[in-house]
Amino acid sequence: MNPTKIVFFEVPKVEQAILADFLSGSSFDISFYEEKLKEENAYLVKDAEVVSVFINSVINKNVIDILPGLKFIATRSTGYDHIDVGYCKNKEIKVSNVPAYGSNTVAEFSFALMLDISRKVSDANRQIRKEATLSVQGATSAKSGKRGRISGWDFSNFRGFDLFGKTLGVVGTGKIGKNVIKIAKGFNMKVIAFDLLPDNKFAEENAFQYVSFNDVLADSDIITLHTPYNKDTHHLINKDNIKLFKKGAYLINTARGELVDTEALIWGLKEGIVAGAGLDVLEGERKLKEEIEFLARDNGYADDSKTLLGDRMLMGMPNVIVTPHIAFYTREAVAEILKITAENIKSFTLSNPQNLVK
Repeated sequence: MNPTKIVFFEVPKVEQAILADFLSGSSFDISFYEEKLKEENAYLVKDAEVVSVFINSVINKNVIDILPGLKFIATRSTGYDHIDVGYCKNKEIKVSNVPAYGSNTVAEFSFALMLDISRKVSDANRQIRKEATLSVQGATSAKSGKRGRISGWDFSNFRGFDLFGKTLGVVGTGKIGKNVIKIAKGFNMKVIAFDLLPDNKFAEENAFQYVSFNDVLADSDIITLHTPYNKDTHHLINKDNIKLFKKGAYLINTARGELVDTEALIWGLKEGIVAGAGLDVLEGERKLKEEIEFLARDNGYADDSKTLLGDRMLMGMPNVIVTPHIAFYTREAVAEILKITAENIKSFTLSNPQNLVK
């Protein structure tokens, strides 16, 4: 019996060794590629039976048709909107994901963004690097007791605000959202939440209240998104409901970029309705990473181009923090992702697939 041909894409060398170890002792022929899977390189692995990818590989009909022997796709992510699951079903190709990992990891990063926004950590650090001094303008004179200008920089630009006592609105109370709520309680924040399937027992145990989605938007000082992306949650945050935001509220998104209408968020920021945002994800971020290739293509991508320009605007706004989709990226979470992915592959080859996408 020939070994099962397995090909991994988007795998850094340090992770290749971990996966090889997890899959050792089995009858597998394993190949690794650091680049993402796309039409241009799919022909290199035409004999692949199992393919494992991350979120930047778009597995559409064109890619699938290049891989006639493909039987199983293991995405190393929870989300799977980068895979044409419908076409996979038509071709009888199974798809698995990593349904839960690093729920504390993403929750912690959400608070990293909140703390950065509330205490202007990145702004202060940039100023220190620029001025190469800790001296400040506006410090109190030891002799006069009055605030005066001395050599250095003006720390009044970095006055922040406390999380203590603020109202945090949590949209989505799955595993990540629940961890966010637990952390918020440690900061003595008031928590309100929205979920289509509220966990009332958890709410009682953690002393928070479920309210309507519109009430979350209207009553929160900070709104944080922890809901899956699908056709029903596309542009969950849009111009119509940004108008409902409590004036001066902040938005945190560590879930999916497409939950937020980029153009609407920019409008809300410019209007002063939204005071600032912490974004680990952006709408159309996969295309943003291919911007040079994208701009070289023919016309016909007007909507994408508009979104990319909006992403660029967000990255340049002083009251917006953007990070490159790294909320999940810790040693512990990555190890868990790789372990579950290896188990998904093993179980499929043993005719007992697990974590299948429905």
